[in-house]
Parts: sequence; C-alpha cells; structure tokens
Amino acid sequence: MTGIIDWASQRARMILALIIASLAAGIFSYTGLPKEGEPDIEIPALFISVVFPGISAADSETLLIRPIETELADIDGLKKMTATAAENYAGVAIEFEFGWDKAKTMADVRDAMNSAEGFFPEGAEKYSINELNFSEFPIIIVNLTGDVPERTMTLVAKKLQEEIEAMDAVLEAVVSGDREEMVEVTIDPLRLESYNVTAGELINVVQNNNQLIAAGEVDSKQGTFSVKIPSSFNETQDIYNLPVKTNGDRIITLGDLAQIKLTFVDRSGTARFNGANTVALQVVKRKGFNLIGTAKEIRLLVEKESQSWPSNLKAAVDVGTSNDQSRVVDSMVRQLEGSVLTAIALVMIVVLTSLGTRAALLVGFSIPTSFLLCFVLLGLMGVTISNIVMFGLILAVGMLVDGAIVVVEYADKRISQGTGPMKAYVEAAKRMFWPVVSSTATTLCAFLPMLFWPGVPGQFMGMLPITLIFVLSASLIVALIYLPILGGVSGRLSRFFENSSNLLRDILPWFIRLPLVPLIICLLCLSILQVVNPNLLLNIDLKEAGPMANLPGVFMFILSAFMASIVLGSVEIQKRQKNVQAGYRRTPFGYFIKFIAGNPIMPLIAIGSVIGFTSFIFTTFGKNNYGVEFFVEGEPEQAIVYVKARGNLSLTEKDILVRQAELIVNAHPGVESVFSFAGAGGLNQNTAGASAPKDTIGQIQLETIPWENRRGNPDLDGNKIIAELSNALTSLPGIEIEILELERGPASPKPVHLRLKGENWNDLLSTTAEMRGIFDQTEGLIQVEDTRPLPGIDWQIDVDVEKAGRYGADVATVGAMVQLVTRGILLDTMRVDSSDEEIEIRVRLPEEDRFLSTLDNLKVRTADGLVPLSNFISRKPVTKLAEINRIDQKRYFDIKAGVQPDLKRTIVSDEGVESEIFINANERIAYLTEYLEKNPLAPGISWEWTGDQADQAESQAFLSSAFAAALVLMFIILLAQFNSFYNAFVVLIAVVLSTVGVLIGMLVMQQPFSIIMTGTGIVALAGIVVNNNIVLIDTYQELSRYLPKVEAIVRTAEQRIRPVLLTTITTMAGLAPMMFGLSLDFVNGGYSVDSPTALWWKQLATAVVFGLGTATMLTLVFTPALLSARVWVTTYVLWIARLLVRIGASRRGQVAQDWALRRMARKTKPAEIIWDYAEPPLLEKEKPAGLISPAE
Repeated sequence: MTGIIDWASQRARMILALIIASLAAGIFSYTGLPKEGEPDIEIPALFISVVFPGISAADSETLLIRPIETELADIDGLKKMTATAAENYAGVAIEFEFGWDKAKTMADVRDAMNSAEGFFPEGAEKYSINELNFSEFPIIIVNLTGDVPERTMTLVAKKLQEEIEAMDAVLEAVVSGDREEMVEVTIDPLRLESYNVTAGELINVVQNNNQLIAAGEVDSKQGTFSVKIPSSFNETQDIYNLPVKTNGDRIITLGDLAQIKLTFVDRSGTARFNGANTVALQVVKRKGFNLIGTAKEIRLLVEKESQSWPSNLKAAVDVGTSNDQSRVVDSMVRQLEGSVLTAIALVMIVVLTSLGTRAALLVGFSIPTSFLLCFVLLGLMGVTISNIVMFGLILAVGMLVDGAIVVVEYADKRISQGTGPMKAYVEAAKRMFWPVVSSTATTLCAFLPMLFWPGVPGQFMGMLPITLIFVLSASLIVALIYLPILGGVSGRLSRFFENSSNLLRDILPWFIRLPLVPLIICLLCLSILQVVNPNLLLNIDLKEAGPMANLPGVFMFILSAFMASIVLGSVEIQKRQKNVQAGYRRTPFGYFIKFIAGNPIMPLIAIGSVIGFTSFIFTTFGKNNYGVEFFVEGEPEQAIVYVKARGNLSLTEKDILVRQAELIVNAHPGVESVFSFAGAGGLNQNTAGASAPKDTIGQIQLETIPWENRRGNPDLDGNKIIAELSNALTSLPGIEIEILELERGPASPKPVHLRLKGENWNDLLSTTAEMRGIFDQTEGLIQVEDTRPLPGIDWQIDVDVEKAGRYGADVATVGAMVQLVTRGILLDTMRVDSSDEEIEIRVRLPEEDRFLSTLDNLKVRTADGLVPLSNFISRKPVTKLAEINRIDQKRYFDIKAGVQPDLKRTIVSDEGVESEIFINANERIAYLTEYLEKNPLAPGISWEWTGDQADQAESQAFLSSAFAAALVLMFIILLAQFNSFYNAFVVLIAVVLSTVGVLIGMLVMQQPFSIIMTGTGIVALAGIVVNNNIVLIDTYQELSRYLPKVEAIVRTAEQRIRPVLLTTITTMAGLAPMMFGLSLDFVNGGYSVDSPTALWWKQLATAVVFGLGTATMLTLVFTPALLSARVWVTTYVLWIARLLVRIGASRRGQVAQDWALRRMARKTKPAEIIWDYAEPPLLEKEKPAGLISPAE
C-alpha cells in the first residue's frame, strides 16, 4: 500500500496539478451549494381524510375510522397509526419507518383504502391521501396592509402569488388572511310566502335546472354524435333568470325571490400585522435551492411589482417582508464560517509555535484542502449546507490535522538529521502510513454507526457523521499524498526563500527590515479577508463572477505568504552554533516516565491513582450534576402566544380578546413584528410537532428584534422578552395565555407528555381528569393541557319521522331547511373573472334570519297546505363532543406540560443525607412514573410516556449501541494493526478516560447532560482519543525490537509527546471558541458571544474539549504504566517464586540450581583480556585493511 506514495513522488507535477484541480472544484462546489438553516427532514407519513357531511364524532369513529384501521393495520413497515373522528369528518395519520419505499407504500395504502371504502355508509365522499411534510415551512412572509377594499387587497395578493410561484425556487406561496369568493343567493321568507313558494320547492327547482347531463350518443348513418345537456349557470345573470314558478302568464324567476350578489364566504378568522388588517403570503422554497438567494430574489420581485402599481394603490397599500429566515441562515453561516476560520487560525498558531513556518503552512494547507474536497463530495451527493454540516467542519478542524501533524513532525525531524526534503517527506509518509490510516479508520468507526440513527433526531443529526466521514477521508488523501509532494517541493522553495532572506539581510539594515514585519502581516490578513469577502478591495459582481470572484484574494494570499516567508527569514535571530554533545539526553518528561515505569511499584500506584480519580469523578458527578435534557435550550427569536378561552364564543368576541393581548405584545420594545389571528388561521411555523391547545381562540406570532441588532443589550434578551410578555399577559381577565418558544431542533416544547389509552370512554375521561389534577399539583410543571373534549353545547334537532311522514316531509327536507339557516345550500359552482378557480353558489336566508328560531317559521307544502316545520321537529342542547382521538386502534387522551427552568428540590437519601437536585423533564417524568406505579389506574386504562421521552429513550438506546459498535470496530482494527489483545485493550482505555473528562467539563461549565449533543460528543470522542494511544503503541512496538522494554516505553513517551500534544491542542483549540460561544466576524469585523447559533454547540464542544484534554493527560501517564506493568509482571512472578523456594522448595531441585547458577554468574566479575604486542602487527598488502591472519 505504501507503494502509492513512491508512485506519487515520482509524478510530482501530476500531483500538483491534481491539487490545483481539487482546490478549484472545491471552491466551485462551495459557492454553488445551497445554504439552509436546519436539515430538510422528510417525515415518512401519510394522512387519509374522509368527509361525511352531517356525521357525528361517535358515528365517524364506528362507521369510518374502525374499517380504515382494520385495513391499514397489516401494511408492511407501519410504525404508528393515529386517527381522529370528528363531526363531518374522519382522518387517519399513518407513520412509517425512515427509509420507506414511498411508491410501494402509497400503492398499498390505496389498495387498503379501496377495501375499507366498501364498508362506508352512503353519503361518504371519496377519500384523499396526502403526504405529510413537516419541513416545508415558509422562508419569508410577504405582508400586505392598507385601507383598501377587501377585494382589491385580495386581487393584489393573488397577483403577487402568481409572480412568486412562477419562480423556479418557490414551491408555493400560501395566502393567509383572505377569503374565498362566492355567489350568495339570499332568499326573502316574506317573498316566498307571498308567491306561495316554499324553500324546499325553491331548492329543488334550482338544483334540477342546473345539471350537466350526459344524454348518451346518437348513432346513425351520418355518424356518431354525443348528446349532452349543459348546466345553466355560466354567469351571474343566468341565476337571476332561472324560472322557479309560473303564475298565470307570468314566470317567477329566482331574481324575484332573492337577492344575488358576488361576495365572500363567511369569515372564520381575522388577521392583522402590527395592528393593521393584513393579507400575507407564506413563501415555501423547493428542496435543493439556496434559501438565502431565494429570499433575496423574492424581496427584489416584491419591490419590482410594487413599483409597477398605480400611484393611488402605492399610497394605499404597504407591502413588506417579515419572518425572513434568510437573515437567520445568513447569520448562522457567517458565524460558523467565522468559527471555522478562527479554528484554522488557532491551529496554525499552535503548529507555528511548535514546528515552524514551513510545517505550519503545510498543516494549515491541509485544512482548507480537506474542506474543499469534502464540498466536492457533498455537491456530488446533492447535500445542502446546513448548520449541522458547518459544525461538522468545525469539529473536524482539529481531527483532520492529526495525520498531517504526525507526517510533518516526523519529516521535520528527519530533515534536521540531514535528509533531503523530498526524501524526508516520502519517508515520513511511508513510516506513518499505517498509524495514520489506523487512527483515521478508528475515528471513522465512531461515526459510522451514527449513520443508522433512527427517528427524527437521527435525520436531524444525520449530516454530522456524513460530513465528518467525508472530511476525514479527504484528510487521509491530503496527509499521505498531497503533503509529501508539497513538502518536497517546499524544500526547494525554502532554499529560494532562504537565499532571498539572506539577500534582503545583506541589502537592508535591521532597523528597516524590522518595520516590514507588521506591514507584511497586515497584508497577509488583508489577503485572507479579500478571499472571504471579494468586494473588500475590488468592485466585483459576485453573481456574474461566481467562484472566480475569490481568485484575486487567492493570488494576494499566495504572494503575501511568499513575501512573509522572506521578510520573517530576514529578521530571524541566528544563534551561534553550540558544541555537539554526543549520547542520548533524557528530557524532564522522560525522567518522569522513567520514575513511573522504571520500577515495579510505581506502575501499580499510577494505575490505582487513575482508577481512583475516575471513580471520584463519577461519584462527584452523580451527586452534583445539572440533570439530563433531550436537546439543548437556546435563545428564542420567535414565539407564538396562544390566547385561550372556553365557551361558545363568536368571532367578534374572540377578536376582542385577542386584540387585548396583541396590544401588549406590540408595545414591547424587543418585538419587531407581530401577526395576530383570531379564530381560525395562522402562519405555518415549525413548532417541533406541537399543536395548539384545544381551547385556543386565537394566536399571536411574534418575531423579536434580530439578534445582531440587540446583542450586548441584556434587556432585549430573548428569554427575558418572553418572561416579561408572560407576566404582562397573565393580568388580562377572562383569558389564559400560553407562550410557545420556537426553537430550532427536534425537541418538543412540552417534554412531559403522558398518554392514557383505553376503550371505556367514561373511565378514560375520569382517569384523565384525575391525572390532570396530579399534573396541576406537581411542582415545576407549567402550561399543563390535556386533550379532553372542551365543555360546550351543540344544538340537536330531532325529527319526528312519523309526523313528518304524515305531512309528506322527511329528514332530507329538514336538513336542507337547516342549511338555509347555517352555511347555505350549495347549488353549483361557476367561474368569474376575479377568481382563477370555480366559486360556489349558495342559497341562504338573510343574515338577520340566520337563527335556529327561524326554523319554526319555515313551512313545507303538504296536501293540507303550508305546514310549519315546528309541527314535527324539536330542538335541545346536548353536550359537545367535537372529536374522538385514537392511536393503534385504541382511544386515548394526552396530558402535556412544560417544566419551569432553574428549579431545584431537596431529596433525602437512605442514610439521611440531604441534597439538592435540578428539576427537569426527566426528573419530573421519573417522579410521576413512581406515582403511577404506586397508584394503579382504572382497569382497562394503560399509560405511556411519549413525545420527547419516547424520542429520548430511542436516541439514548441507539447512542449506547452505536458506542458499543464503535468500540468493537475499533478493537478489530487495532488487532489487525498491533496483533496484540493487550495493546488493543490499552488503546481503548482512553475511551473510558475521555468520559471522565466529559463529566468534568459538564461540572465546570455547569451544563446538563444533553442526550443529543453530549451523547454525540461522547461517541465522537471514542474515535478521537484513541489516535494518541495508537501513535504511542505503534512507536513502542517499533522501539521494543532493539531496546529493552522499559527503555522503549520511556523513549516512546519522550519521542511522541510532541505530536500527541500537538494533535490534542489543535483539536481543543479548534473547538474552544465554540465551547465559550465565541464567534468572530472576519468580513464585517467584531465578535459575538453566546449567539443563538453558538448556544447549539456549546455542550458538544465542551464534551470534546474536556474529554480529549483529560484523556490525553491521563493517557500520557496511564499508557506507560500499563505497558510497564506488563513488563514487570515477570518480576512479580520471579519474586513470588523466590519466596516459595525460600519457604519450601528443595535446594537440590533443578529450578533452585538454575537460579543459584544465575546468581553466581551475576556476581562473577567479567574477565579483562589485554592483548600485549611488542610491535604492532604488519598487514600484508593483499589482505584487506583491518584483518589479521590467524597466525598472528
């Protein structure tokens, strides 16, 4: 395998061309890859809906839901099935495992629904199957406000919708706050009575005269022709002229009995933006397009369209954008780019101070080269750059230079011994080939199992292992192929730089050369900024130039780097050459390791000390930890205020209550924009799967001032804004307030989620009410809600069928009369110029007559004349039963609650010792689980924790399995390299020691244990920390071939401490800014601390930094102790054997005699042989020099 290095060294020019091509392809890929905030997660779920007008919730469950459940239960890959039986409707959501075959599953679901449809009663409409996609959230909101007629605002919004949806990058632009148009036929009851027309007759006439009838075909000798009778309604005038009744010679038309107008459907909700009525467009982008670029194009399009409006429309309508996710994503990308550059700079500084300029440049070159090769692979896979990908790059900064550091450090040592640059680097790459490959393979083993992480958390974090695998694989190519060639070529360049530096030293005096140093460093920094921001010094059109815009900055950087090497070399202080001291000189660290490994006792003491320290840390963490959480908590920038109230409130009453809360939210100085919705409606936002509470009458969706504009101002902190709004809103009478913080990530806002399942409705209701009371009484639980039916009334109209039959009426007649009072009777649809789609034509009573009491005055025609409906119908209020929820063919209710932050409670141990523990979701779930186990529920009622707890348990189980699988894979690789069980075991000991560092980090940084982030950090550490041990063991095995074992151990520690510390410090330095939440802005200048993006990664970075640092310090002591302990085992056995001999073994035994001879041999002084020649022997000419004949 190492032959590939020799092959590459013989084709240096080809490798240099390949390097240039790799860099160009990487830059092109990075600039072309789409940027987005969160990973685009496609949930494998389908939603089936069946509409049945007039069906009750109970009948919907029996007649619709149960047949559907029975047929769908046998579909392969089904994970979960939830159903909702409601009035007029039935819906079933089915969720499958990730990796499903969508086409096959859809076909299976359709077959099952076709079978279930045969059991539906008459009247059920055709089912529909829709794919659920929870990742299609709007990237920007276009809001229209102004004092203009509703129809004008709707037309403007529709025109903008058409223009925006015509863009390739836009999937859809959903209009909110508008109403659909309809043709309303308002019949006058007095006119009906005066013309002796009943409502039923009117309805029958209209429906019978507006039908499209396919009358068949006429087949004759002249040909075959289709015959049809078209519908009557093509325009509004056709409705006016529709004949209803003949009175003598006069034809009574519908226009004589009713008022017909083009209007809008009844308003089900109100929408306002910053206090003004609004129509909003929610723009959703297509998958695979750049979010930042798409949002920019939308803003330009909206501005362009608004400029083309008439002047009076411009003055009346205000158009703008809000909730712009491109701002968040752009800020995230810039901060993470700054973190990557910061990590690169810190790594360069560490290597520069340790190995010198040339080695630092070579190691620094490996970082962007590996990144750019990774971008090429990401581009080939069609992966977008998200925050997960960017953090994967930051995490890889310290790891990818490990191989480069090991190769460069070894080559640097060989060059100092007189070897030529090319030969030294080729020799270093060949010598370190297998250690670098093995260390990279073990690191990859830690991330390979994470590719199979199940569920939404796995999809969310899935790009992290992919990014790391790509980057580390690229770093392997760079360290073993690219660097040896560049190192050899740089040797020739270094001679050129050295000659140039000497020339500069001869020409210019030191007081002129010294001021050149800060100037050249500034030029170097300026060139880096020019690469990052091409418009810094030059006016470049980035859209037209594309990747070529970075070339001037790249040339500036190369030129300034060459100049820096020459100038720094000219001011270098040259020390006088000291006398060479022969012999091996032990370093202070070597003496320390000699003290540990050089005697039989200290290895045991060192091992015992490390084990004792590990036990102490685990015990301390168990008593003083900060709890466990599923995902990290960040600073919210968006939130939803749910306004809750109960009762049969009208839309006007709801709007009044919502407006009171809206005024308070709008008045807060930290809030930038506010959308408020009363009744139905609302923006489609990422609520992590959370739904609005059942008793919500309206919602207020707010956006805080962008973090970039409020950083450094503690009064405008996102958490403080939410807390102040919560305190202010709770004082409003008649309503309850619940604020949902919209945080990115897979975590649910209400992690304490109990599900109660059973078939007995009354037992389920009473048990849910009882557990709701327990939740309300539990300390620390806030925003408690349940899914029981809300209290309220419905009006039930009972028809006396026997009496109705006497009058020639039936239930259908009564139903049509009731629809006249409610939403109207649908006659037909027609097209109008103001709408692209067909609009409905509905017949209904005037608004002042739309009351249930009106039914008493409506009449039906019988043989005895007109008879009021009140003769055979009656009304009564009944308890409202809006819906029935089912999961896996059982009824269920949910009880959810959030947890108040920063709470503690005191517990007393069995020994009577008091201690405080943090109250969090996991602790409350454990507390309530203990209650449920001690207090069994009613028979037939089961319970389970779901939501975050289910996802957490799944992720925790997977990460544990992934950790074990990674250890097994690494153990196999180590066995293949070392061919020693003991040495493989010694290497893996570092994994346990890294866990100790993770616990120390959480205690020092006062962080809870995050299942997602900290767990990922521990699994990642398993592959990182073993690299140092691999280098130590590999060197030890090499030295032990020709040195005593203990001396080999000491020299291994001395020789490899520099690369071990370098690889450790570079990884820690790369992640240290993220651990402290620090992000530098290299483009605009400045820095930020604890930004919303940085808060995501603090726990993972803390785990890696503390884990790696602690593991390295302990490894440098523990590994030599374990290796020497194995050596000294022979001594221990010898001592025991001697003791046994002294206390009982026979002196005449063979073993005793051998030991006695060995002791005597050691005591015998070696003989000194002196050759005494009177004269030096003469050498014969034909004999080789230095040889003496036997005769002499």
